[in-house]
Amino acid sequence: MNVTTANTEKIDEFPHDRAKHATVAAVVIGRNEGDRLVRCLKSLQHRAMPVIYVDSGSTDGSIENAVQLGAEVVRLDSNIPFTAARARNAGLQRLRDAGWHGPVQFVDGDCEIEAGWIEAARDRLAADPRLGIVAGRRRERFPDRSVFNRLCDAEWDTPIGPALAVGGDMMAQTGALAAIGGFRDEMIAGEEPEMCLRLREAGGSIERLDLPMTVHDADMHRFGQWWRRARRAGHAFAEGNWLHGDRPEAFWRREVRRAVLWAMLLPAAILLAMLVLGPWALLGLLLYPLQIARLAMRMGGDREALIRAGFLTLSKFPEAQGIAEFHLRRLWGRRAGLIEYK
Repeated sequence: MNVTTANTEKIDEFPHDRAKHATVAAVVIGRNEGDRLVRCLKSLQHRAMPVIYVDSGSTDGSIENAVQLGAEVVRLDSNIPFTAARARNAGLQRLRDAGWHGPVQFVDGDCEIEAGWIEAARDRLAADPRLGIVAGRRRERFPDRSVFNRLCDAEWDTPIGPALAVGGDMMAQTGALAAIGGFRDEMIAGEEPEMCLRLREAGGSIERLDLPMTVHDADMHRFGQWWRRARRAGHAFAEGNWLHGDRPEAFWRREVRRAVLWAMLLPAAILLAMLVLGPWALLGLLLYPLQIARLAMRMGGDREALIRAGFLTLSKFPEAQGIAEFHLRRLWGRRAGLIEYK
């Protein structure tokens, strides 16, 4: 499956199995997820069939565990760069080759499906022929084990109802994804919102349900992990904006501009001002705590809001690093490798 062959015409109704009790297939992707993958696959037993596990070069026994738990395994060729997008496409292609036309639950190998989600999501898709994707609530397994896990847990708290995009956990109509060419294989991050943009442009809709969907295990305990994850987000912002920035909604333009402003232009302006004003120019650094205070008040004004605001402001620096890396590699004609934080 290759996004470059996507049908760009408007679609009145995505082809899908609208039977109320249609079977749901699942595509699980992973790389060295260990016990997290075991929990993920067990949560799908008796809920989804078939289950396809797509492995991106694991060396921890993931493939053997998946086989023991009844999943069909697809091993990605290690001679081609691994991406989550490529893995999801491979799983979807395996289902289509087998003649699958019903809904498919995508789930990352570090997540566990919540009880009741599969049935509710399946019924919601069956009720609306234009609904291409549904997602629910994702929550962290251990939010209290680190500030970084708590930040992830807050990140998953997104609005309910019609949505512009979802993350890696979602239930989608096979026909909806096939109609737009699936995910973009080469994207190392941000492939889900990019796919959702094309789905909406093709006439499909996306909805987030007020239901528990998955339990995620970020397993982040070090600042360096958080930095790499934010850097990966910056790379995604840059690539998505480069691909679709000319669209009416200016895809991810705001995210790119914010990172460039706070982590590049403002520091550069302060340094240049020091040539004229001397140390007085350092007063410009007060803009950062003022920004943190402003964001914290918008988030509720409590201690947790202050922590979130601080990291949100700080995240502009690794995001700017990811943005710069994307454009430098693009100019040099080089593809980026995975940016992993675990």
